Amino acid sequence: MINEQSFNKIVQGKQVGLYTLSTPEGVKTQITNYGAKIVSLFVPDASGQMADVVLGFNTLDEWLTQEVYFNGINGRTAGRIAGAEITLDGTTYALTKNNGEHMLHGGNQGFNDKVWDVEEVSEQHIRLHYLSVDGEEGFPGNLHVYVTYIVEGGDLIIKYEANTDKTTILNLTNHAYFNLKGEGNGTIHDHTLQVLADEYIPYDENTMPVGTVEKVENTPMDMREPVKIADRIDDAFFASGLGIDNGWALPGWQNQTEVAALRLAAVLEGGGRKMETWTTFPCMQVYSGNYVEQHKGKSGQMYEAQCAICLEAEMFPDAIHYPLFPNTILRPGEQWQHQTVYRFVF
Repeated sequence: MINEQSFNKIVQGKQVGLYTLSTPEGVKTQITNYGAKIVSLFVPDASGQMADVVLGFNTLDEWLTQEVYFNGINGRTAGRIAGAEITLDGTTYALTKNNGEHMLHGGNQGFNDKVWDVEEVSEQHIRLHYLSVDGEEGFPGNLHVYVTYIVEGGDLIIKYEANTDKTTILNLTNHAYFNLKGEGNGTIHDHTLQVLADEYIPYDENTMPVGTVEKVENTPMDMREPVKIADRIDDAFFASGLGIDNGWALPGWQNQTEVAALRLAAVLEGGGRKMETWTTFPCMQVYSGNYVEQHKGKSGQMYEAQCAICLEAEMFPDAIHYPLFPNTILRPGEQWQHQTVYRFVF
């Protein structure tokens, strides 16, 4: 059981809390402003049986000291930045190196590890704000970021907004770990996954993009029809045989001059539940929890590798270094907006 009282605590000089959102259709989620994380997400299966389908912990202390990326907002930049260095308008910025010589998910203390301000809250939505100050983890500009979680029908909606006072880069995502059988109920090998994309983003042996986009046809990346994860996850193509940690280029990725319309990007099924992922982002990064270490989760069961899967709708990783990729530069006066919907089909 979630210890709600444990979330009533001062962290980083700010009040942390736990907020419950729910719909008449039976979707219930708990959000904390520590890392803007999804603490729980209860949805019914085909027979109406409820289960919490995201990994996590029962107390705030566990969230503070254990797996840092579970269900939080990754930023300023999701994924890796090669060499932890970027150049904007002729100025080079050295970023935090927290993944060998590279930056991963925003540095040592990304947005997943910050206490956000609660701006609005109701029975069906919460709006959070975080100010990332100029120079944080090496990034330029005072960046205002807003994330709104909304539950509506069978949907968990995530809306992202941002603006800056100095040219910077931005790539946000939510890093939710899903197991549609319920957290703690084994691996996701028996789930089926469909990714509705004709193209993918090739990576090197360090899970870094090489700067091209290729067709999925005749590769293990072809999941345009549903694939049982067990039949694909051990293919040597994926992360040196460790599991899936790869990016797909979603239809329309070449034209990101305006906010794209929501389109269906992926479908995950398991445990009698079906979840569609709709998004405006141009990339779908799929990660099969390859490096999840042993943690005792909310149900008291141990989490291990490949016990969950992340469907991370985002910009192309390391896009700043590749002219072909959609732009991740944000300038003063511009409004950055994106949206992702996790839709449970009953």
